[in-house]
Amino acid sequence: MLAAAIEEAQIGLSEGGIPIGAALFDQQGNLLGKGHNRRIQEADPSVHGETDAFRKAGRQRSYRDKIMVTTLAPCWYCAGLVRQFNIGTVVVGESVNFQGGIDWLRENGVEVIDLNSAVCIEMLKTYIEDHSEIWNEDIGED
Repeated sequence: MLAAAIEEAQIGLSEGGIPIGAALFDQQGNLLGKGHNRRIQEADPSVHGETDAFRKAGRQRSYRDKIMVTTLAPCWYCAGLVRQFNIGTVVVGESVNFQGGIDWLRENGVEVIDLNSAVCIEMLKTYIEDHSEIWNEDIGED
């Protein structure tokens, strides 16, 4: 499942954006929607990877049994989306470069699985090193 999110992050990077990708799955592992951070590309502060995947998944009868997979720990905005719609599980590619709201999600009953993926860690670390001015402007937002 993480491969779908990584692919989206790489697409975002190739478009000149921040490499953060996400995908929403059902319990059987069926992909419902995937997306990537497009805040830079669209000059829209609300297009985070998780929100893009969520919107592309379309309306679901319930979200409690859904799995949000993201390359980076969700920010407060995306953590709020997870809580608002009661998404039951969040799989995080990494939380080294950004801790986000994963502790808060856990405290509120969301199962959070942090994979500590070397690929995800290195992808964002390299982006931050190469684009520190952009990252410093956006820190804490995704």
